[in-house]
Amino acid sequence: MATRNIWLLLGVAAAAVAGLVVTYDSTLGNVLYLLTYTALCVVAWLAVRRTPPGAERRPWVLVAAAQTLWLAGDTIELVYYYLSSVPPVGVADACWLAGYPLLAVALTMMARRRAPGRLRSAVLDGLTLTVAAGLASWQYLILPNLGAGYTLAETVIPALYPIADVVLLAAVLFIALSPGDRGTPTRLLLAAVTLYLAIDIAYNVLPYVLDYALVARIGPLIMLGNALIIAACLHPRRAELTSPGQQVNVLHPSRVVFLGVAFLAAPTLTLLQSGVERGAVVALLATALSTGFVLTRFTIAVREQEKAQAQLAYQVRHDPLTGLANRAVLTSELERLMPRRTGPVAVLYLDLDGFKQVNDTYGHQAGDAVLAAVAQRLSGAVRATDLVVRLGGDEFVLCCPDLPQADAIRLAERVLADVAQPIPFRGELLDIGVSVGIAAYGPDAPAHDTDVLRTADMAMYEAKKQGRGRWVLAGTAR
Repeated sequence: MATRNIWLLLGVAAAAVAGLVVTYDSTLGNVLYLLTYTALCVVAWLAVRRTPPGAERRPWVLVAAAQTLWLAGDTIELVYYYLSSVPPVGVADACWLAGYPLLAVALTMMARRRAPGRLRSAVLDGLTLTVAAGLASWQYLILPNLGAGYTLAETVIPALYPIADVVLLAAVLFIALSPGDRGTPTRLLLAAVTLYLAIDIAYNVLPYVLDYALVARIGPLIMLGNALIIAACLHPRRAELTSPGQQVNVLHPSRVVFLGVAFLAAPTLTLLQSGVERGAVVALLATALSTGFVLTRFTIAVREQEKAQAQLAYQVRHDPLTGLANRAVLTSELERLMPRRTGPVAVLYLDLDGFKQVNDTYGHQAGDAVLAAVAQRLSGAVRATDLVVRLGGDEFVLCCPDLPQADAIRLAERVLADVAQPIPFRGELLDIGVSVGIAAYGPDAPAHDTDVLRTADMAMYEAKKQGRGRWVLAGTAR
């Protein structure tokens, strides 16, 4: 779906939710609530159908199933409301509670696919924060109801909701703290789950300070969360949620703050429960100070490690002479791009003309200067979304997503002109040229990553045969 239509969907959902808040607890509002919720669930399943089958689709199936279960719970409760009376606990609770583990499993599956083999730190940090949240939930949401004299079901079922929220919090932290791309789909998903959790917390906390009739009006906001998560599934770049990302895992300052809060949660809650005494306050302050020192030292060590890892990652994926991406990056990009392409793709295979003569006449330093100059000119000729690669020697590749064949030809002509410009070296002007082979694919053309390079390479050799300094489109000639 186009990005504009996604924002239109969110705008319509926001307007509908605003209307439902105003008409809440009326027959008209209840009917509109069910119709709106049903429409969103239908759109959720349609979004699932638009997702390629397999591992990428499975998390979204669970997300849509969770929303459908929540709708079923609301429907059952309204049936009770109009036909008899709403029981304190019942079948509706089973539907509502069943949705949480489905959503948590879906988020965990996404996190594992986003950061295969790199999820350990995110899991440890996420569980640290989750333990703190679980402790707060136990002390303020679960424990007060255990001795209130309710029946077993009325005691256990409400306690399961904070537990479900803690499980959902852990799952969303796995994504939020894991390495991977942070585009619009990820932000939409995190906003949706954050809204779910905020609504649940508000239902438990706000009745202590506000009338429940007013608090109940926040219920329709759950549908705004559904719209956000559907928008993430419909987004053209939704694959970032279920595919390995390239982003290096960096320790964000907020992550250190959250860890510090988690470490201090237990002593703080204990202090609040047992009563504030001078000695206990001094001990808490000393603990906070020590925690600050430890986390500062931890942050410095992690920063040093991140710099070393980033340097190694750059060296593994880039050519040391020109700074361009290397063959490994190209292979990874083609493996990601070709099977999922929704538009044209063009690959230009370049081989310099006259490079050997420059090396033989002026030496390898002149050859290095030529390669560096050509790399700079190629980088200036392409778009920001294109990939410039040095395969090795004097061979380069331009990988250009969403570039039609006609534009690929114009790019090849620009490259011929730019590379042909003399290159100054120690008072001399070095003249070289380039031969270009073009492999252009439409969105429906079947191709594998190896076929793309082979096809462009063969077209480049055809350009060499025809006299060099020219381009050849695979299947045609110029």
